[in-house]
Order: sequence, then C-alpha cells, then structure tokens
Amino acid sequence: MLSEKDILRMLTSLGVLMEGHFLLTSGRHSGKYLQCAKIFEDSAKAEILCRELAGKFKNDHVTVVIGPAMGAVTMAYEVSRHLGCRNFFTERENGIMTLRRGFTLSPDDNVLLVEDVVTTGGSIKEVYEMVRASGANVAGIGAVVDRSLGRHGFKVRFESVIAIEVESWEKDSCPLCAGGAEAPYKPGSGGAK
Repeated sequence: MLSEKDILRMLTSLGVLMEGHFLLTSGRHSGKYLQCAKIFEDSAKAEILCRELAGKFKNDHVTVVIGPAMGAVTMAYEVSRHLGCRNFFTERENGIMTLRRGFTLSPDDNVLLVEDVVTTGGSIKEVYEMVRASGANVAGIGAVVDRSLGRHGFKVRFESVIAIEVESWEKDSCPLCAGGAEAPYKPGSGGAK
C-alpha cells in the first residue's frame, strides 16, 4: 500500500499536480492544478496507481469496469486487468452518456465505475444512471484523485487512491492576483503546456 507522501511524489513527478496561477474552467483562480490525463503517460506508474485502486474492490466480485471517454478509457482497462474482468467505456451520443461499439451489460453484471479525477462527479453520475437503467448492479465508484472532499453525492461506495484539496477563489478575491502574480494560465484539456 502506498503512502500519501509516495502518491503525491508520484503525481508531481508525472506532471499531474502542478503549482502556479491557474484559471479554472469555472472561471475561478487557483494555485494548484491537476492534469490527471498525464497519469497514463507513464504506464509503470499508471499500473501502480490503478492496482492500488483495484485492490480496494478486490472482494466485490466486479465483472465489468466502466470509465467515461476519454479520460477513463485507459484507466478502465488497467483497473479491470488487476481485477481480472471485462472493461468498457462510455461515450456521449446526442449529448447522452451511452455504451456503444457493441458493449452490453446484463442484470448479472456487477460494475465498477472509474474516473481519473472526481470533482463534482457529474460524468460518473451519468454513467451510474446508464448502468442502473440497464439493470446491472453498480458495485462502487473509484478514482485515482478525489477532489470532491466528500461532496460528490454518490449513492454507492466511493474509493480513491488519494484525496487532494485544490483551493480556488473568485478573480476579485484571488490572493495570487493581489500579490502581483502573472496572469493566470488555463491548462485544461485544450491548453496543456
């Protein structure tokens, strides 16, 4: 089992946990940013983190691991590999989260939903509703990083490898702006350096 210090060191070395002055999608400012897609740039470290998460569900008889595209496609594969089960990913079709490409669930399936990072849990809640509508059981939800601080509102067990608080401020109350920092940078999925 990894210590929190080891996990933070790994996330920093991967370029996942960044420090600076960031403009978040919400319009708020922050001194930290998590670019969780970078976890999967290093397959050896991704394997370690996904094995850690899979271990939390090893006794739950999971038959399928599902992650929403794009961020959790690789993660669903890696977690399922450690649990010895199938893996799918969901995609949006006409704005609705769905299984495509011939993926199907049955009422006998016991499903683990995964996401690289959970902030509000919006995408994974959509996947949850889709799985429940199929008649399959949701065994739980797992993430590498939990940013929700318990405010996700999931109806099933939730486990993460690590919980990280990322403080943010409205532009007018940003201490970094007040301290004369450079203009905030918006990394996001489209602006990564």
